[in-house]
Amino acid sequence: MIRSGRRGLLAAGAAALMAGRATPGLAQAGRLSTLDMPPQFLPLKLDDTVAAGYRRDVLVRWGDRVTYDAAVWNPMAPTPAAAATQFGWDGRICGMVVPPTGTDGVPRALLAVVHPFVDPAMAFAGGTDRPAVAAMMQGASLLNIVRLNGRWTVVDGGYQSRRLTAATLCRITGPAAEAMGGLVQGLLGPMGGCATPWGTMLLAEGDPSPWLTRLSRVDARFSDAARYGWVAELNPLDPGALPMKRSALGRFAHADAAATRSRDGRAVIYLPDAGGGGYLYRFVSAGPSDAPDALDRGSLSVARMSAGRLTWLPLPGALDVLMNPAGAARAAGAFGFERPSGITVDPGNGVVYLACRGLAGPPSQALGQRIGGGMGQVLELAPDGGDPAAGGAVANVLLMGGMPDAHLARLARSWPASPAALSIDGAGRLWIGSDHRGRGFEAPDALFGTDTAGPGRGLALPIYAAPVGAAIGGSAMTPDAATLFAIVRTPGATPGASFAAPSTRWPAFDPALPPRTTLIALSSISGAPVGG
Repeated sequence: MIRSGRRGLLAAGAAALMAGRATPGLAQAGRLSTLDMPPQFLPLKLDDTVAAGYRRDVLVRWGDRVTYDAAVWNPMAPTPAAAATQFGWDGRICGMVVPPTGTDGVPRALLAVVHPFVDPAMAFAGGTDRPAVAAMMQGASLLNIVRLNGRWTVVDGGYQSRRLTAATLCRITGPAAEAMGGLVQGLLGPMGGCATPWGTMLLAEGDPSPWLTRLSRVDARFSDAARYGWVAELNPLDPGALPMKRSALGRFAHADAAATRSRDGRAVIYLPDAGGGGYLYRFVSAGPSDAPDALDRGSLSVARMSAGRLTWLPLPGALDVLMNPAGAARAAGAFGFERPSGITVDPGNGVVYLACRGLAGPPSQALGQRIGGGMGQVLELAPDGGDPAAGGAVANVLLMGGMPDAHLARLARSWPASPAALSIDGAGRLWIGSDHRGRGFEAPDALFGTDTAGPGRGLALPIYAAPVGAAIGGSAMTPDAATLFAIVRTPGATPGASFAAPSTRWPAFDPALPPRTTLIALSSISGAPVGG
């Protein structure tokens, strides 16, 4: 059974606080957590909510220009050519690459956002699908951002800003390269990704089937499913770099990706499966991570859970297994998680955090059954000896989704349900974005922070709540911890809502405009680091 000591620890700490028996430091701070966000109730409303002491800035919205030649956004009459130059309809943050500071001393970065979905009912006037336009709305945006006068902004037409779409030329590398002919067109339905320690960006395609069904009706090039469902790697600082679909990492419905290095310098990639199996895969390169073909040669394995332990089970390296590893994973006895979604790894200690959104029904931690149930959970996987390439890891539940028990409810008035997006900051604190759209919740999706060690371990405190119908599509902290980027995806998209009748018109509240997925920046009004 996966161990869950957080509730007992926090409940004891909460009782001590209420009784005035907390340690002097905790009593003086008035909280268990190192984070400075106050516990608060998050109301479900048309607008967003920002924690006291913080401000929210808008960086870019659906339809805003990404490339230097972008067309003016016209939501009533979109075209494929215009959509291919603009920020997409949906969004999840993948990661951020920070180049060396230039001679002018101005902080700069490149932020990657993927655009997984396009809902015709919310994206198009009249609700009629426009597949050719949708194909250009999805994909990814690479954004040059810069900090000027104390605030981050998107560089208009930045040199490295680019859009990746269904028209983007990609190269398949590794074991499937010869069989697939090398070059393929299109990045399709990426669900997540990450910046790697060796300076590249990974973009993980999800299940291509829904997209292929839509696009094959208007373009015969999308009739071959085997060209999609891979993890693409590219150099984000080179605006002409081709995305390389690394077939050695396996083809399946990726939910996200996280990258780190082993103790001996090899690349280690964690890949949760958003498909029916719900498996967690790991790729370990055969050679050093900084080799150009590091992700083309290595071994793929899958996780099995038992008695608080995760064991990595090697999978055959045959091409048919890489093309569809679920069967081999099932035969090996892999463990199925409940809707695994976001994943991140702490570069300081190699600990992996996995968000599972959960399924309907009561929670269960019995062996042989899926973990979590109901409102999901965040798992902590500590590799043996601190080496990500080790054969196993110790598994713990860091946080259970849904309302905490009575003791914790007095400390945390709102709590993550259906955790879906994770990131780790330089202080080792975890940031959790929730996504329970369409499940009948009477609370907004929100972004929470939590300590991963100490008395506040697993105590989630909110910094931001999204407007009605929106979810949190991930976050990324700047190296100086002065700004936390987050993406608010698909506001107003409640069940039954439409382009003409959304549940909110956030962020502009202009009756002539639809609601828009928006990249925001959160910072402390005082100038202190985010989270304190």
